[in-house]
Amino acid sequence: MNAPAAPQPAPAPKGSPLRRLGRPLAAALAVGLPTAYVALVDPNTPGRYPTCPVLAATGWWCPGCGGLRCVHALVHGDLATAAQDNLLVVLLAFAVGLLWLGWAWSALSGSPAPRVRFGLRQTVALTVVLALFTVLRNLPAGSAFAPPLV
Repeated sequence: MNAPAAPQPAPAPKGSPLRRLGRPLAAALAVGLPTAYVALVDPNTPGRYPTCPVLAATGWWCPGCGGLRCVHALVHGDLATAAQDNLLVVLLAFAVGLLWLGWAWSALSGSPAPRVRFGLRQTVALTVVLALFTVLRNLPAGSAFAPPLV
């Protein structure tokens, strides 16, 4: 009977830390530049951004309505206003931020990147959440989820 093999040390991460962080930093830049623009150009001022085409055509708040004002409030640290403008965007921003931190940490430490599987089941679940959020924010009972009128 053979003795169990000794555990092998993890291989050293390849490349410098800055090189390993290239993709997460590029993604942060791709999201950060438009976010900086929204932080600087206040969407609360009428005429700065176009009206939502869904709202203009139907009179219904779409799942993204209030999203620019929400991002503006988040960047300025006003979580209460951000949640009032679009709670779904706040939750998604938090989730994406956590996923990005895990990706950056794995790149920095050299560990395998966490895999996020987004298959049919997740797509259907997200579609149902978006549909329910849209309907709820357009009903009188869910008016708290609708962004305030500007």
